[in-house]
Amino acid sequence: MGSFFFLRSRCLLRPVGLPFVMHRQYSLDISAQLLRTQGYVNGQWINAPSTFPVLDPATGEEIAQVADCGPAEAKLAVDAAYKAFNSWKQHTAKERSVLLRKWYDLLTLNKEDLAKLITFECGKPMKESLGEIAYAAGFLEWFSEEARRVYGDVVPSAAKDRKILLLKQPVGVASIITPWNFPSAMITRKVGAALAAGCTVVVKPAEDTPLSALALAELASQAGIPAGVFNVVPCSREKTPSVGTVLCTDPLVGKVSFTGSTATGKILLKHAADTVKRVSMELGGHAPFIVFDSADVDKAVAGAMNSKFRNSGQTCVCSNRFLVQSGIHDRFIEKLGKAMDAELRLGHGSDPNTTQGPLINVRASEKVTLFLLLSGCLFNTEEEALAIANASHVGLAGYFFSQDVSQIWRVAENLEVGMVGVNEGLLSTPEASFGGVKQSGLGREGSKYGIEEYLDVKYMCFGGLTP
Repeated sequence: MGSFFFLRSRCLLRPVGLPFVMHRQYSLDISAQLLRTQGYVNGQWINAPSTFPVLDPATGEEIAQVADCGPAEAKLAVDAAYKAFNSWKQHTAKERSVLLRKWYDLLTLNKEDLAKLITFECGKPMKESLGEIAYAAGFLEWFSEEARRVYGDVVPSAAKDRKILLLKQPVGVASIITPWNFPSAMITRKVGAALAAGCTVVVKPAEDTPLSALALAELASQAGIPAGVFNVVPCSREKTPSVGTVLCTDPLVGKVSFTGSTATGKILLKHAADTVKRVSMELGGHAPFIVFDSADVDKAVAGAMNSKFRNSGQTCVCSNRFLVQSGIHDRFIEKLGKAMDAELRLGHGSDPNTTQGPLINVRASEKVTLFLLLSGCLFNTEEEALAIANASHVGLAGYFFSQDVSQIWRVAENLEVGMVGVNEGLLSTPEASFGGVKQSGLGREGSKYGIEEYLDVKYMCFGGLTP
């Protein structure tokens, strides 16, 4: 137990600061068209009465000053989205599909510059940032295809003189509130589905990472997405509550989709309840990572490296709790320690040798110090591991490694999470559903189910027919 605690402490302490890179200068060199600092409403770039700084989390240096939109700008965006909805929903599924595909093509074409934005405002190493852009573009590609597969139903009627049809229609304006840890992909995963369904959107990006959202707006404009269909209202941390209130309470908004903490999600749910809005909530996780005695140790170590250290451990599906069975514990810990020493290299994300960038801000580093009070759990039986893993009020993702087929089925079915990685540390893909159980949220994103979150089902009874 002691050695495992030491390893966890060591890996969590490392990313807290990067004092050895502070003496170097790093500059963001991208196309001027993509470095946008104003809000984007109704197809126009708009100013706000004030601005707020966006900082490089590795150096603390200012990257840009961005328009600090408030409730007035948020209301303008909602009104623009509502007006645009009346025409956007009339576009054919194929027309929406073609525009989303053009947007996808532009993301792919500009992947290097978009990745640099992520690295400088989020801190990710460039390799991970490029991976996120491919992931983000993948959702636009996926939903460009799903737009043409929104099928209704013709239901056999018990009466001979009528036909029963079930139609699917867009819910309306969707408020999209996204986190900083995937500043591009969390937008396209939601917006791709919304636009494919025929909805219009207002995006409120995280205050730490608004530049990626604004670059997406520029590319949406270049792709021909009509004015008012895609709107972005960046704002500071101080204005976030008032802007969020508008986006969650305005009667013109039909849907709220949020990714972030469980605590904030509960606040937004209360706001949305007053006007009974549709909601999707992808909230916090506390993922268990279980290594059973039958596991392939090398694969388990590789899975742990991928699951724990991606984005310096700052993802909602990162492993937070390691549970290792007694028979394999010492070998796993020894190999994991060696892998950490050999593979993890701290630095600025623009340095090609860097694998671990900084934590996003001071609040994040303070949070990490609390993790140091936690130790790894050594267990003896499968039942004990499941009891520990399920003893949480959240259930987003879980991982386990085993070569016992019967055990794989038992554990996969009994882990109380929305996503399970079996002998795999990386889960996310546009083709699969993403979401949790318990207090990890409501609804699913990605996959064929993601578009359903933005659709209403209308029952049409066609009567008076001659048998």
